[in-house]
Amino acid sequence: GMRRRFISMAVIRRLPRYYRYLNEMLAAGVMQISSRELADRMDLTASQVRQDFNCFGDFGQQGCGYDVAALHKEIKSIIGLDQEYKIVIMGAGRMGCSLLEHFGFERRGFNVLAAFDNNPELFGKSINGVTIHDVKKAEEVCATVRPDIGVLTVPASETKEACAILKKIGVQAIWNFTKGELGVSEEEIVVENVHISDSLMSLCYRLTELEDALYGD
Repeated sequence: GMRRRFISMAVIRRLPRYYRYLNEMLAAGVMQISSRELADRMDLTASQVRQDFNCFGDFGQQGCGYDVAALHKEIKSIIGLDQEYKIVIMGAGRMGCSLLEHFGFERRGFNVLAAFDNNPELFGKSINGVTIHDVKKAEEVCATVRPDIGVLTVPASETKEACAILKKIGVQAIWNFTKGELGVSEEEIVVENVHISDSLMSLCYRLTELEDALYGD
């Protein structure tokens, strides 16, 4: 199908943003959108938007823009959100719990199977319907249903160990919030690192740049 085509990383990085905007438009009852309107919303050029969408096939009807529902559905499928990916959370400390409480995995089309931790005080507790288990029981808990994605929210010192367990239970991708070394190769497991501090630093950089532009010589 569509997904076999080569799509550049730059386009892939824009897909979630397109998806978000199209979601908002669907919710607002907008049926059609032109590449110009979408480009304006996203701070891109209209030709960039058209090029991006041409990677996936033919969506635009000349002159009437894009069918919002069809485009939304296609991007959902390209991102893989229609796959109902199954997730486990490694580390139910503050970060792990916060994600379980506020991120809205289910609403975004993900199915969280379980959370794991090595703190006995947490075993058996449930957050938003997700039970926290002893990490030693990970293989047992995931014996019948294989998770696709592991969310890594353990302390840095426990990263390698947690990774080894994720590999053992068959996850193919890791959403990594830790600073530790994972000890897995990108060939075996897809890794997406989340550096919250990096994001704050780029904000600082952009703020400094803005201030230079406004108040600089």
